[in-house]
Amino acid sequence: MENLTDDQIQQIRQVFDNMDEDGDGRISVEELGAGLNSVGIKMPGYQIREMVVHVDQDKDGFMNLEELKLLYLKESGRGYFRNLLKTVTNEREGGARLEAGSEISSGRAPHSTSLSETLAFSSWINTTLGDDPDCKDMIPVETEGTELFEKCKNGIILCKLVNKSSAGRIDERAINMTDLSEARRKENLTLAINSAQAIGCSTVNIGPDDVAAGEHHLVLGLIWQIIRVGLLSDVSLVHEPGVAQLLEEGETTADLLKLSPEMILLRWVNHHLRKAGQPRRINNFSEDIKDSEAYTWLLKEIAPKDKGVDVSPMQESDLTKRADCMLTQANKIGCRSFVGPAVVVEGNAKLNLAFVANLFNNFPALEGVDETMDIKEETREEKTYRNWMNSLGVSPYVNHIYNDLTNGLVLFQLFDVCKPGLVDWKKVNKKFKQFQARIKKIENCNYVCELGKQMGLSLDGVKGEDIHNGNQTQVLALLWQMMRAYTISKLSDVPLESENAENAIVSWANKKLDEGTRFCGFDDSSLCDSVILVKLLEKLKADSVDWASVNQAAETQEEKLANAHYALSSAQKLGAQIYAMPEEIVEVNPNMTFTVFASLMSCDQA
Repeated sequence: MENLTDDQIQQIRQVFDNMDEDGDGRISVEELGAGLNSVGIKMPGYQIREMVVHVDQDKDGFMNLEELKLLYLKESGRGYFRNLLKTVTNEREGGARLEAGSEISSGRAPHSTSLSETLAFSSWINTTLGDDPDCKDMIPVETEGTELFEKCKNGIILCKLVNKSSAGRIDERAINMTDLSEARRKENLTLAINSAQAIGCSTVNIGPDDVAAGEHHLVLGLIWQIIRVGLLSDVSLVHEPGVAQLLEEGETTADLLKLSPEMILLRWVNHHLRKAGQPRRINNFSEDIKDSEAYTWLLKEIAPKDKGVDVSPMQESDLTKRADCMLTQANKIGCRSFVGPAVVVEGNAKLNLAFVANLFNNFPALEGVDETMDIKEETREEKTYRNWMNSLGVSPYVNHIYNDLTNGLVLFQLFDVCKPGLVDWKKVNKKFKQFQARIKKIENCNYVCELGKQMGLSLDGVKGEDIHNGNQTQVLALLWQMMRAYTISKLSDVPLESENAENAIVSWANKKLDEGTRFCGFDDSSLCDSVILVKLLEKLKADSVDWASVNQAAETQEEKLANAHYALSSAQKLGAQIYAMPEEIVEVNPNMTFTVFASLMSCDQA
């Protein structure tokens, strides 16, 4: 870019990597605000949003690297921006940084990435996969240097991590464990990335070639997202009913569903500080935990009494020494994960969140739960839609579909993905003052319905107020129509507004299949054993399936599920973006089965 020196470009790249907390290759308004706040720059939210809007050339509501360079050119004369560059790019952890040398050979400017994350993720992999016989030649991973990136190149570790975060997501029979040629390694990486997407990781800017090339910042970003899903999946009222103890005065369990896992963890820490008789409270996992005081009392409160955890770290005045002593206490309960003393004192929000989530998962210490409490678990359909939205990189992250879509902003982002340029962002209310928030949010939701009709969605009976109120039937109907539109948008010769997309996809599949294995539609009961699906995969790519893993005479539910599990993972290995679960194939759910075949058609057209 004109007017920028190589040093400035490198500095901006470092700022970008540091602020891109979720590793999805773009900076959200929230991430920019957090980056500014971390260096003591306090700015109102509307000013931060305006900064993004002024450089957001593709109008996606985020900043990519080129747009951050534009922001630098616009704002570099201001003192706060110079301070941001100077502070954010300071060497972390005593100046230790990791240069992504592999990127130089690929012709790309090198990114610098955090040694603390490399150390944390390598250690976590060693702990979680250490007993896995399939990983015996790859574990342990050296926690320093570039070995993590080398050992991720065959895709096996990444596939295994996905299954640790979402049990059984990948049928491990589909993973190439031997004869790891370049092509077979790429299949594993494709399987890992598509499976990560299916559990809600944003993989918009990450492909198998990036991992194979050892793109450090992208690999770390992908690993973090996978680990994060696993760590936070049980931080909820459904999986830990004791979370009900975190209710504040006047709240009901419904209010807890509106809280993100991060907010629940903050309440959890403060709950135990209160139980310990301490006046201290925390509001974040960065600035408020740097002195280790909250951690010290939290550990004392949640640890089993026979572990000998105490508050002796508070006798240390030096914060680094205190953090080290605190982590010694954490080690007594086997929870010294993700952070070292420097990471605590530095206030790395990402790794400190992981540390606290791991503590919660192992020692919630929330007893005295009302066993009669009615807690509604998320359905498969709801989870599928939530993961689909999150995989597309929407902001904010969707934790609960009936609570997190009420202002329409996430839905507008989805429309932009399905049909770029459809949303007139000038019509969108982005700020909600308390006295008129409901009206403005319903206006947005009415515009959502208007856009849906423009795009040819069937939204009979769905009104803006239904979306705002989180009415289950209407929200699910809308999300299915949007997911269907997104799926069709990936097909080159099927119009987005097409009412006959199903027929077009069935026709395509039947032309590929032999005459004796053709089917009538996505509600055809012959699809329930997945044999037709596997045969289609074989037609798309010869030798893409191992027929020894397929029961062609499957009759029982268990046999059919095993076939479906293998078929879906094999499809993902082929490049298909699949969110459906094996149960939905066995049940012949026409909507989810449609998305599977449509995604395979998209692969065939690529």
